[in-house]
Amino acid sequence: MHHASDILLTLFIVFVAAQIGSEIAQRLKLPGVVGEIAAGCVVGPSALGWITPEQIASGTPLDVLSEVGVVLLLFSVGLETRLEDLKKVGRIAFVVGVLGVLVPFAMGSVWAHGNGFDWSRSLFIAAAFVATSAGITARVLQELGALQRIESKVILGAAVIDDILAMLLLGVVVSVQGGEGIDVVHLLAVLAGAVGFIAVIGVGGARVMRWNSSWLDKPRNPHSALAIVLALCLGLAYVSTLFGLAAIIGAFLAGMIASETRQQHTLERQMQPLLSLLTPFFFVITGSKIDLHQLANLQAELMLLVVTLIAIASKLIGGFFGALSLRARSATIVGFGMVPRGEVGVVIASLGLSAGVFTDQIYAIIVAMSLLTAMVTPPVLAWLLRRSSASDGVAQPPEVR
Repeated sequence: MHHASDILLTLFIVFVAAQIGSEIAQRLKLPGVVGEIAAGCVVGPSALGWITPEQIASGTPLDVLSEVGVVLLLFSVGLETRLEDLKKVGRIAFVVGVLGVLVPFAMGSVWAHGNGFDWSRSLFIAAAFVATSAGITARVLQELGALQRIESKVILGAAVIDDILAMLLLGVVVSVQGGEGIDVVHLLAVLAGAVGFIAVIGVGGARVMRWNSSWLDKPRNPHSALAIVLALCLGLAYVSTLFGLAAIIGAFLAGMIASETRQQHTLERQMQPLLSLLTPFFFVITGSKIDLHQLANLQAELMLLVVTLIAIASKLIGGFFGALSLRARSATIVGFGMVPRGEVGVVIASLGLSAGVFTDQIYAIIVAMSLLTAMVTPPVLAWLLRRSSASDGVAQPPEVR
């Protein structure tokens, strides 16, 4: 049994590491999230070892906190996103989402096959190249105050589509591993369920809220509106997992529904303290999952370099060509926004490890690739967005603090 005091000490370490990492990153003109992920690497099992692998295994208090952290983060991003705006960029987002899955999958499987994996294993490795982590990009866009830009809407819309496709692809890949055929009917049912869930909740929920949000003010407690929408957020996060989607998709939808209410600004303000407490756990723990020892030889490092370049190039190509109907600079921003793999890559890698498809080394490389893409993207994205606002003659977004 964990002692309460041990857990508190670990929480303290993680939280303080996050603050220090974030501060250092911001002084180096990098987004704070980069520092939080790096801090995770430092205090994690493979460097200082202040967090042990047992403490971040799935279902542990830390793991649960980090999940809650990313759920709340996407809820708050949803709060700043109107359904109307997403509809406007729907077509572009769809193309970006689809290309952002197909290109990395193709390039990933060709690379894995070229490295001596048979096709069924190669497809599994390629699946780890596919899923975009909306959490990391969303945090950067939020830090830079850029959530209202058209590129941000495209990225968020595409991330939802990406998640649906990635989930289907994972279903295909897992069934290929077992040697059984692909059950098309089942996959179509899963697809219909996921799309239906998003459509009903996103569109229906937004309508209901637009039509009447005064009931949020009925209860006596001044924070009751926040409590009600948080309940909605946790509920939808859970329901989206029933449809095979990431919990963050449900949270994002809950935020979008809540963004239609009159209380939207109050809710955004009341969310801030919760976010400052909980989101750092997600990023630090994502960073602490990387095993530096597996990457301590040249061959592994070269492999990691190639894998990371493929991972970045393939999403960039998909996002860029998908968004070409915007200007080239906007298309580049969209392309980079789709690059981070973050926690989704880590989840797929751990599935591959437990299914015996990945060696420890391939696992470490995929996890490291997921985290490297997560660390490379924010500074580049921040730089592109700043240049873009400067050249449009728009007032510069305030410096990130």
